[in-house]
Amino acid sequence: MINMKKTEKIIKLYTEKLILASDPLFPLWNRENFMFSKQGKWNYIDNCIIRSVLMMYDLSRDVRLLDYTVRFNDCYVEDNGDIPSMNPLDYNLDNINGAKNLIALYKLTGNEKYRLAVDKLYAQQICSQPRLDCGNFYHKAIYPMQIWLDGSYMALPFLAEYAVQTKDNALLDDVKNQLENIIRLMRDSNTGLYYHGYEQSRITCWSDKTTGLSQEFWLRAMGWYASALADICEITQDYAPELSELCAESLCSLINAVSQYITHEGMLCQLPAKPDLKDNYPETSGTLLFAYASLKAYRLGVGGENIKNTGIKLFSAVVDNYITFNTDNLPVLSNTCLVAGLGGSQNRDGSAEYYLSEPVVKNEAKGIAPLIMAYTELMRILKV
Repeated sequence: MINMKKTEKIIKLYTEKLILASDPLFPLWNRENFMFSKQGKWNYIDNCIIRSVLMMYDLSRDVRLLDYTVRFNDCYVEDNGDIPSMNPLDYNLDNINGAKNLIALYKLTGNEKYRLAVDKLYAQQICSQPRLDCGNFYHKAIYPMQIWLDGSYMALPFLAEYAVQTKDNALLDDVKNQLENIIRLMRDSNTGLYYHGYEQSRITCWSDKTTGLSQEFWLRAMGWYASALADICEITQDYAPELSELCAESLCSLINAVSQYITHEGMLCQLPAKPDLKDNYPETSGTLLFAYASLKAYRLGVGGENIKNTGIKLFSAVVDNYITFNTDNLPVLSNTCLVAGLGGSQNRDGSAEYYLSEPVVKNEAKGIAPLIMAYTELMRILKV
């Protein structure tokens, strides 16, 4: 049972005190910037929040939300569509995440600069993004020959939406092929869960020399992937039913698989398949991403009552047990993994010990954004 009174209070206070109160160049929700003294720039973290704000606007039509997303993006996007604080030649899929918001803002405002920015992100990065032999994008130029599961959310829903808008069936085939490769290469047939990474060359410290796979099932990566499947399913329902059905089937299969690992309090753990492992913990961002994907699946007619109940259970567990209020009456969402990756300068080996060593933080955008996203799906269901 969802505590709607607490939920409504949380969403209202996050909107007023964390989002609308934030300087777009120094947003209060970006804990990485504060912890590591990073300068504000175009990034996937902030764009996750903006995505959730646009979902809230679509639901409430509160003009303050639209005005804020415009003000935020105008700090990063120039009139000619350039985004000076990102380099497309980094070939970083994370930078594509914000393109979804630019598509939405162009539809809502008609401002040409958003359309120009979308076209430039597509032409300057996506069209020349390096690929593995199977056809999937590199996650970043600095991670050659690697698929990271989280990259599916950053880029593929945008590519699907761009394809539908431009009526480019070859692009839709590209999305379908990349998803099929993820299923073929990264899904574990025993559990139905997905590994975080796959490396074609099998030379890094984290990739198995036989399979190319990383060692563990990391919750948030699977949550991003589930959310990507839900979003692409919706985008392509009327235009590319074959692709939509692939997403629907894959999504239901993954939700059913991960639901076997829900703890007694209704949460999923940082390493969901190892709930009893020492120092493993209930992780909120990934739990909320699965809540979002489950509730959206139900709304789209993809899953039945079981999937809806899974989404409600996950959402309720976070609201009931992992959100409190501080002395300023600001909600505080706890148990969010700050970041996790593979390889790089830190030689992240993808072990269980590694995933459990990353900082666990409060009021991080990667937890707050899926909280709001899941809330919008819940409200859509309740209004039906």
